[in-house]
Amino acid sequence: MSEIYNIDIKTIEKIADIVSSRELSEITIQDGEKSVTIKGKKCPPPPPAMPVSVPMGTTSAPLPSVPVSENKTEDTTSGNIVKSPIVGTFYAAPSPDKPAFVKVGDKVKKGDVIMIIESMKLMNEIQSDFDGVVDKILVSDGQAVEYDQPVMIIK
Repeated sequence: MSEIYNIDIKTIEKIADIVSSRELSEITIQDGEKSVTIKGKKCPPPPPAMPVSVPMGTTSAPLPSVPVSENKTEDTTSGNIVKSPIVGTFYAAPSPDKPAFVKVGDKVKKGDVIMIIESMKLMNEIQSDFDGVVDKILVSDGQAVEYDQPVMIIK
């Protein structure tokens, strides 16, 4: 095993780039009592367990303000608000060359897969918790989403 402190500056920069590009909060490399920690942006801790298929909770409360554009005014919408159950990246389709799971105007049934949230390299299929019609999709494909962030409205 090589000494951890014999790492050159280019290797440290590459590790720092990985921490930044993957939005990690920190990475620690340890060898016995010696360790090196590289810290990135502060990120909330991941949820304790992530099932492959996560049913969505809903609410009929008005949608909180979601900044889409500086020029748009706040609007409240009624309907079932689909929120992200985990922190991750929203994907509308199973792969870039496949069609989206749902589009605005599509009918969905309880149990239908309506999106994927990628978190910690796991693709979590998110299922609808109710029947209805997709009224709005509030995030774009590939956008990062936070826990409990409104993602879709189904009426």
